[in-house]
Amino acid sequence: MRRRYCGIALAVLLAPLAASAQPKLEVPYTQFTLANGLTVIVHEDHSVPLVTVNVWYHVGSGREKPGRTGFAHLFEHLMFEGSAHVKEGEFDTLLEAAGGSNNGSTNGDRTNYWIDAPSNAVEVALFLESDRMGWLLDVMSPERVNGQRDVVKNERRQSYENQPYGLASIVLDEMLFPKAHPYHWPTIGYMDDLTAASHEDVVDFFQKYYPPNNASLVLAGDIDAARARAFAEKWFGEIKPRDPVPPLDVPPAFLTSIQKRTLTDRVQLPRLYLAWVTPAQYRPGDAALDIVSQVLAGGKNSRLYRRLVYDLQIAQDVTAFQASAALASTYQIVVTARLDRKDGRTVTPQAAIEDVHRIIDEELDRLRAEPPAEREMERALNQVEASFLDGMEAVGGFGGKADRLNAYYFATGNPDYFNEDLARYRALAPGDIRAAVTRFLPKERRVELTVLPETQK
Repeated sequence: MRRRYCGIALAVLLAPLAASAQPKLEVPYTQFTLANGLTVIVHEDHSVPLVTVNVWYHVGSGREKPGRTGFAHLFEHLMFEGSAHVKEGEFDTLLEAAGGSNNGSTNGDRTNYWIDAPSNAVEVALFLESDRMGWLLDVMSPERVNGQRDVVKNERRQSYENQPYGLASIVLDEMLFPKAHPYHWPTIGYMDDLTAASHEDVVDFFQKYYPPNNASLVLAGDIDAARARAFAEKWFGEIKPRDPVPPLDVPPAFLTSIQKRTLTDRVQLPRLYLAWVTPAQYRPGDAALDIVSQVLAGGKNSRLYRRLVYDLQIAQDVTAFQASAALASTYQIVVTARLDRKDGRTVTPQAAIEDVHRIIDEELDRLRAEPPAEREMERALNQVEASFLDGMEAVGGFGGKADRLNAYYFATGNPDYFNEDLARYRALAPGDIRAAVTRFLPKERRVELTVLPETQK
């Protein structure tokens, strides 16, 4: 990721609730395709004089090859470094002078960029986006690649190698997915691969994956469909298409046993990660596992939080989440254990991990044996729906309506998938939650990763 946003996944939070009385969501849009293959989606929202320009390139780190990882994320950086008609360092200067803001992120499936700007400055935003789509390589040089490669390598050091527990996410993916799977390697890339990346490699990657026919553009906000179409033709129409990107050949990903590993790190408290390979985004089971997360760790009344953090006070924090993705998802339960106990005793890090491990398994067994109570379902569904509707308040930025229109188009081909998305949750019964835990979170097939303080091996 270029700057502020952790780009792993868009995780379209979904919504549910008691069902029947819920009004249908209306996100009207117009869709058309330019002659060069660029898909354009337009949503009018004249509530404020703002337009967002949201571009998704349908390429993520999953398109990289072993030995050449980190390219998609490297491009996220290079895309802000100027193009044929935008001098190096002027992207932000031009945009901020017009009153706009921007950002981008990368995950295993896609790379997205957004620019939010006053409606009278929309053409500035379109000029900047189109210039880097069509004319980035005109100024790409080995020196520019080297400069941003060093920035990315430093980001890797700061965010992973020197960050407490920072390497855990990389190790988890390596344990969950086989070496040839697109999710085996980290989006940030491996240090050796970044070092080995040549200018020619970068050019080849851009030519394959960044043409207009491998992207989708959403214009949303204070703009009408006719102007949006005219602007899209004006700024993107002359960019040349390239050969279609072929589908990925993905090896199967599944666990056949418990995979255990222990890391040591410069941390004060031990942490336990339990992880599973789970159904891909929008596949059966994906929504149910989001509800499982709410039941287990969604707030202070959730089962694991109440037992581990509040009652027993043997954990500092607990999270559980379904990390939904296009090819396969992962489910994780993460607990930071405490060493001090209510009675004044201090336990070893390994003993602390064993204690939280036992409680997690007790709660998973409980969900396998009996479904959650109706009140737990209602609370979980309310939480998901509140998060979903909160995101819809914004037009731009990460997770705003423009970003969701693009996400739904990318994942389903239907930009207006809001109601279908919500319906997945509203259709769930308590028995579905029990079935999801039993089927997708088996005790005998999972990854168990422990991070211990360095001095406490």
